Amino acid sequence: MSRIGKKEIIIPENVQLTVEETQLGTYVKVVGPKGQLEKTFRSDIKIDVNDKLVKLSIAKQTKQANALFGLYRTLLNNMVVGVTVGFTKRLEIQGIGYKVALQGANLNFQLGKSHPEVFEPPQGISFKVEGNGLEIVVEGSDKEVVGEVAAVIRALRPVEVYKGKGVRYKGEVVRKKAGKSGGK
Repeated sequence: MSRIGKKEIIIPENVQLTVEETQLGTYVKVVGPKGQLEKTFRSDIKIDVNDKLVKLSIAKQTKQANALFGLYRTLLNNMVVGVTVGFTKRLEIQGIGYKVALQGANLNFQLGKSHPEVFEPPQGISFKVEGNGLEIVVEGSDKEVVGEVAAVIRALRPVEVYKGKGVRYKGEVVRKKAGKSGGK
């Protein structure tokens, strides 16, 4: 049994959590100041809400239920944290002439290509540009979507291993390769 799954989740005062049993599984809806998140979980895991505590337990003792026990607790906790605090990912751009600008809600990238690339945010995601167009902050309430958007932005121009140019996560260490030696 998972140690993570056994931990209780504390619900803050300004968050409403509703749990309903449906044919597809257990439907959970979390509403808070940063928005609302909903997810349907398998019915192998039972979700109990008492006062301001949420406790998970295994309803059907199967191998798959044991595997999902800790995962469901973490997903539920991320939903509560997302609607109260939110999640952020920071990316930085390195390279001569590489920059990004905010145009309304969209990001306009200049990444050494013949044309600028415009990136539209999905619903629930917002962007900030800092550091003279060299740092991007992706913000949202759904941790999964924030991480996915950051990965898609990074894939627009992955870091080049010889010079280190491209889009990377803030603090990411990229090992540079040695170039060709000009020997005879």
